[in-house]
Amino acid sequence: MREEFTGQALALGKNIDTDQIYPGRYLALTNPEEIGSHCLEGVDEGIAGTFPKGGIIVAGTNFGCGSSREHAAIALLNMGAGAVVAESFARIFYRNAVNLGLPLLVCKGIGGKVESGQNLEINMRTGELRNLDTGESHLCEPIGEYAMSILEAGGIKPLFARRMKEGRHDS
Repeated sequence: MREEFTGQALALGKNIDTDQIYPGRYLALTNPEEIGSHCLEGVDEGIAGTFPKGGIIVAGTNFGCGSSREHAAIALLNMGAGAVVAESFARIFYRNAVNLGLPLLVCKGIGGKVESGQNLEINMRTGELRNLDTGESHLCEPIGEYAMSILEAGGIKPLFARRMKEGRHDS
């Protein structure tokens, strides 16, 4: 994961639940590309097909509410999402996403301030989100060091695999 990156925004509303992110009728799928192709069908069936690689989802409060299954984060990653920025996240979704290597930023008041198609720049260390089209900056909550180490490794499994290879068994 890069510390700074840019991407095109997809603006969503609040209370986007895990079934909207990845509908339960697809839970039997195992191919990552196929999983990604159904991402956000509960919001709009055409999103995954037009989502820009590395795009940044911007949403209101309570993103990822609903079930605790990891499929929602897996679908977002395989659709090509570079990050999700929301006013708040469901706790289990947040942890699942970080563990899988999907960067998330909590940004109070961001809902309704970004439009789909606008170009955004994110600094994951400082938590700054800049709208390159409007010039507006928003200060989001910076990610903690441990969560950042998980994201930098590409997820919790790669982090622990590296630590085991190095002979480190600390947290």
